[in-house]
Amino acid sequence: MKLLHRDIEKDNAGQVTLVPEEAEDMWHTYNLLQQGDSLRASTIRKVQTESTTGSVGSSRVRTTLTLCVETIDFDTQACKLRVKGTNIEENQYVKMGAYHTIELELNRKFTLAKKSWDSVVLARIDEACDATQKADVAAVVMQEGLANLVLVTPAMTLLRAKVELTIPRKRRGSCTQHEKALERFYEAVMQAILRHVNFDVVKCILVASPGFVKDQFMTYLFKEAVRQDNKVLLENRPKFMMVHSSSGHKFSLKEILSDPTVTNRLSDTKAAGEVKVLEDFYKMLQHEPDRAFYGLAHVERAADALGVDTLLVSDKLFRHQDVPTRARYVRLVDKVKDGGGNVRIFSSLHVSGEQLTQLSGVAAILRFPIADVSEGEDDSSSEDD
Repeated sequence: MKLLHRDIEKDNAGQVTLVPEEAEDMWHTYNLLQQGDSLRASTIRKVQTESTTGSVGSSRVRTTLTLCVETIDFDTQACKLRVKGTNIEENQYVKMGAYHTIELELNRKFTLAKKSWDSVVLARIDEACDATQKADVAAVVMQEGLANLVLVTPAMTLLRAKVELTIPRKRRGSCTQHEKALERFYEAVMQAILRHVNFDVVKCILVASPGFVKDQFMTYLFKEAVRQDNKVLLENRPKFMMVHSSSGHKFSLKEILSDPTVTNRLSDTKAAGEVKVLEDFYKMLQHEPDRAFYGLAHVERAADALGVDTLLVSDKLFRHQDVPTRARYVRLVDKVKDGGGNVRIFSSLHVSGEQLTQLSGVAAILRFPIADVSEGEDDSSSEDD
């Protein structure tokens, strides 16, 4: 994401002009947008024209509209973002108050104006525009006949390809059919890697499986790379890393990312950091439950006592449609930061973020033990969530 212009007043009102440069920037933009914001961007509008003879025709024209945002639709797989709202500025093609849907495009600037920019949204812009945050990871999670190719970016986990193939069992005295099917399977996985992994960006490719499937695949991959003289694979061989997983399904990714050898290799990536913090929270919950809180009311109480060392919060909570509720989460983040605590905002599109959502989306590791809150406060926490 590129920041072209930022104009925010002392009362936190103002606007920013941004250019999304890659698909992941659409996820960041989705997290910036809220109902009632003003969005100005280039778009295509179908307009009707009437000729001098009275015949009516229609054509598509490109124009720039400013909408008051009403609904926001994000397609996680295609990374496409559509924003629907009413036109609030004079335009030769679109009447004031008319509805229109803008689909934001890569490498086309847009201007977003808000009545109040909070600290979480501003931090999101800084993160999106920081080039050092782009240390990406790819993972091939596989078992015989099934492989999931996943891209793990700083903000989300994207399933890019799924390879499924029936592998016949080995028969007594003949393994030909089994071996031929395995070769077809490995070839399909290899093609998926070449198609979907950008080796200029990706720093590490994890190959994970139960048993020896990963070893057999890696042998096949580089044997074929030598045979085909595939320079891309041969030059990037050091980026490949084999890891054990319990299955070839996507949910095994959390287990892979929490492997100590993997976390050391990926120590500079946000995804590995999130998994480690969540693991630390669960360990604390098991061994010292008075130093591990979850649920909004519990965590707020700990923050009031300046007891929060690390706050874990899902970015999903900052998309809450109720403004006072959203402001409550922002206040919690600010309070923890002011008290010297660390704040980790988890992406709801990461496996670790999905797990945090099951804990109501907010949890904390405390500096010191705090006795559990009363039943009454517990009830209010569940109502908020």
